[in-house]
Amino acid sequence: MTKAPAWRFVSFNEAEVEQVPPGKVHHWYNKPGLVADTDLMFVRAHLDPGQSHGFHFHPKMEEILYILSGTAEQWVEKEKKILKEGDMLYVPAGVIHGTYNIGDDKLAFLAILSPAKSEGPVTIEVGQDEPWKSLRP
Repeated sequence: MTKAPAWRFVSFNEAEVEQVPPGKVHHWYNKPGLVADTDLMFVRAHLDPGQSHGFHFHPKMEEILYILSGTAEQWVEKEKKILKEGDMLYVPAGVIHGTYNIGDDKLAFLAILSPAKSEGPVTIEVGQDEPWKSLRP
């Protein structure tokens, strides 16, 4: 019996699609369960105008966000910056951040998270807690 290779080519049509209503779509290319042995998570995300991934953090995972298209109001803790195509953000594990589509077009970005194999929740949402819920109108 031949062992499957550790690598994996993934076309757009083969990505695992996750609908996150309303107005959010994730295209998963790499994560445990899709790849035999990985410590990376790689996703292409789309947010419709006005949609967001509100304030949250990853307790044990660091993250890189890379903007493909659109305009993001990006928060890290209490600091805000506008990100556009070609801009990138690195977020250490445990740091609160949020991504908001403030443009008229769909926001598309890549997210890489590591380590993919960790105990506990991947994401903890805090947007309903102070001071986060009062930072944006």
